[in-house]
Amino acid sequence: MISIITPVYNGERFIEFSIKNVIAQNCPDMEHLIVDGGSTDKTVELIKHYAQNYPHIRWISEKDKGQSDAMNKGIGMAKGEILSFLNVDDYYEPNVLNRVLEIFKTLPEPSFLVGNCNIWNDEEEMIQINKPQKMHFHDLLLGWDINPFPANPSAYFYHSSIHEKIGLYDVEDRDAMDLHFILKTVQVATVKYVDETWGNFRVIQGTKTFNSNQSGETLKRIRRILDSYRQNLPFALRVQLAAKRQFYKKKRGLERKVKYLISR
Repeated sequence: MISIITPVYNGERFIEFSIKNVIAQNCPDMEHLIVDGGSTDKTVELIKHYAQNYPHIRWISEKDKGQSDAMNKGIGMAKGEILSFLNVDDYYEPNVLNRVLEIFKTLPEPSFLVGNCNIWNDEEEMIQINKPQKMHFHDLLLGWDINPFPANPSAYFYHSSIHEKIGLYDVEDRDAMDLHFILKTVQVATVKYVDETWGNFRVIQGTKTFNSNQSGETLKRIRRILDSYRQNLPFALRVQLAAKRQFYKKKRGLERKVKYLISR
C-alpha cells in the first residue's frame, strides 16, 4: 500500500483539488492521510465532506509545531510500506500511483524512487521541468546548478522503513526538511530515477517558498546546507568535489560565451 500524506493549514483554496487529484488516481491500494494543523477556514469542512464518502481518506485536525511536525504525524498514521507527501497546493500527473506501485515491486527495500516534476507559476505557466537525473550523494553535493535534487515531494516516493535508518523530520526545521531528508536518504537507500513526469509543484505568490525564492534566501540556504555536508567528508573527497565544481563552472562559462557569439 502507498500512503499519501498531505499536511495542511488554512488551505481551503486548494484542499478540494488535492483530494480530488488523489481520488482521480484510481489506485485501489492507497490511503490519503490529511494532517490539518487546526485550520480556521473551511479546510476541515471540506475534508469531512470527502472523508464521509471515500474510506481511503483518514484525517486529523489539531494544533502542531509546524510542517515537519505534521509530516511526522502523518508517518505515524501511515499503514503503507510506501510513502509520498503531497502538499496541498501540488498535484500528481494521471495514473502515477499505480505506476509507482508497479515499479516498487522490482525494487529492494529500502528504496527511493524519483521522477520529474513540472514547476508552475501563478499564471499557470510552466517555468521549469525538474529532472534530478544524478542522485548519488556526491553528485548532489556538487550543487543545485550542476545536479539538481528533486524540487518537490509530489515527484518522489520511498519505503517507510527509510525513517528507521535516518529518523523522522526535524520538527525545528521549517524550511529545509526536504533537502536534509534527500541528502540522508540517498546515503542509505537504493535510488531509482525514472525519466517520467509524476509531480506538479506550484510556486505561488505570497507563500513561504515564493518569498524565499524572490529574496534569494533559497539558494543561500541550499549552499549553506551543502557546505555543511561537504565539511563532513574526508579531505580527499572535499578536494575532489571542489575541483569538479570548478570544472563545471568553467564549462558553463564557455558554453555561455559560445551561445553569445552564435547569437550575434
